[in-house]
Amino acid sequence: MKDVLDELAAARRAMGKGNLPAGEAYTIEVRRRYRAQIDDVWDAVTNPERLQRWLKPVTGDLRLGGRFELDGGEHGEILQCEPPPLLKVTWLYGPDADAWPGTSEVQLRLAPGPNGDTEFELIHAAVVEEPLFPTYGPGAGGVGWDLRLLALTQLLAGDEPADHEEVEKSHEGREFVRRSAAAWGEAHLAAGGEPEHVAAAVEATTRFYAPDPS
Repeated sequence: MKDVLDELAAARRAMGKGNLPAGEAYTIEVRRRYRAQIDDVWDAVTNPERLQRWLKPVTGDLRLGGRFELDGGEHGEILQCEPPPLLKVTWLYGPDADAWPGTSEVQLRLAPGPNGDTEFELIHAAVVEEPLFPTYGPGAGGVGWDLRLLALTQLLAGDEPADHEEVEKSHEGREFVRRSAAAWGEAHLAAGGEPEHVAAAVEATTRFYAPDPS
């Protein structure tokens, strides 16, 4: 359990604003350092065989300008691909999402760190309306990314990532979700969120990802 919670502490989280083709967007930003060479991290986030082990199975035309689809319904277009520092894609979800182009993008940026480590940055920008952002705050997407990046950490360490659904159902996984939601609440406060709104969003996010088993 300590190792899992250490992963939460290893990441720096921030919430901000940006611009997308569809308009003004919220951003959730995760930065951390991985004890792995930059080429290894790049391979883990672009190689379909490894990608499915920490994210989801992916299909499509996996090259610049191509379109991809994840097993869970997320899909989009590869906007930038500059090995090994930069990958940027549109990130849409659900069969009706293509009616709203330019509403969500994910960017990954890598940089060499000291001692052969890799500095990792993920920024997810989205034009978000009710009920997602007002109800859940940045934790709506942030907790999901924390769970996936936990699996990426395990993969880069040479371990087999734990099953995502089993993690969410376990006591340790529920505690991870609770602390992740709280950490995103702190990022929300730092970005100027009202304390009462932030507290309600943290509670809603925790219930969504780790509902009461009773």
